[in-house]
Amino acid sequence: MSETHPQRELAATPARRQGPRATPPGPIVPAGSIAGRSLTIVVAIMSFLACLTLGAVTLVRDASLDWQSDIVREITIQVRPVDGIDTDAEAQKATDLATRTPGVASARPLSAWENAQLLEPWLGSGLDMSDLPIPRLIVVELANPDAVDLTALSARLTKEIKGASLDDHRTWTDRLKAMANATVIIGFSILALVFVATVLSVVFATRGAMSSNRDIVSVLHYVGAEAGFIAHEFQRHFLILGLKGGLWGAAGATLMFLVLSFLFGRSIATPEGDQVSALFGRFAIGPTGYVGALGIAILIALMTAITSRLTVFRHLASIE
Repeated sequence: MSETHPQRELAATPARRQGPRATPPGPIVPAGSIAGRSLTIVVAIMSFLACLTLGAVTLVRDASLDWQSDIVREITIQVRPVDGIDTDAEAQKATDLATRTPGVASARPLSAWENAQLLEPWLGSGLDMSDLPIPRLIVVELANPDAVDLTALSARLTKEIKGASLDDHRTWTDRLKAMANATVIIGFSILALVFVATVLSVVFATRGAMSSNRDIVSVLHYVGAEAGFIAHEFQRHFLILGLKGGLWGAAGATLMFLVLSFLFGRSIATPEGDQVSALFGRFAIGPTGYVGALGIAILIALMTAITSRLTVFRHLASIE
């Protein structure tokens, strides 16, 4: 009879005693639930709308700044016909006077053809305007708007030139500023409403997730699990959902602006394209808009996580 070796017996004992490997615990909130997918879609839609609003505000603001820059750097002198006075000679005197003014880059009287082009939308084409008392217009380009004393220039024109008057376009600049500021305020108001709707959606989604996992949350709470641990599980779950939805919405808005910019860029030579270009430039929101869209996606994700965490803490406090 052979003897059993003690060391082999001891070595074989642990192997026989080993059971199946322990399965790591799953998350409190299921990752692929229908409610989670629905919330991701809702967050993506909210992020898409928020990024569209931000892009529109950026377009209007940039276009308004371009308009203001162009208007501020240009003034117009008008020389009205006066009986017994040579209007062309007075227009030339006004041009020379404006050219000698410090801060003025150039001054040029519009030709009769250019005046006819300006009046064509109202009077039509093909008319003989030589007998009409049409004022002569002088376009003055400013090198440095701050260096030009428009009040003094207007006074000199009125005193020295018969029928002359100065239009410095400051009224239009003020209106453009008011319009741009109103657009920005409306845009940020819409952003605030979108964020409020997102927060409310997350609150309802968190309550629904806690209601469907009420037994698990209650057991964990009563056996001594800290509220911070339970809240962290919900926060991590909704942070991932919010980040996915926010990035999808931002990507959709970015793609939409790129497509619109490409389409309007191709139609830039058409009358419709020129009108859109005059209003919104090339319909490109620039790096600031794209960085802002990414920032909105991250902000929505953080809002989603923080909102879910606060909702869980409030729920746990109510069952104690």
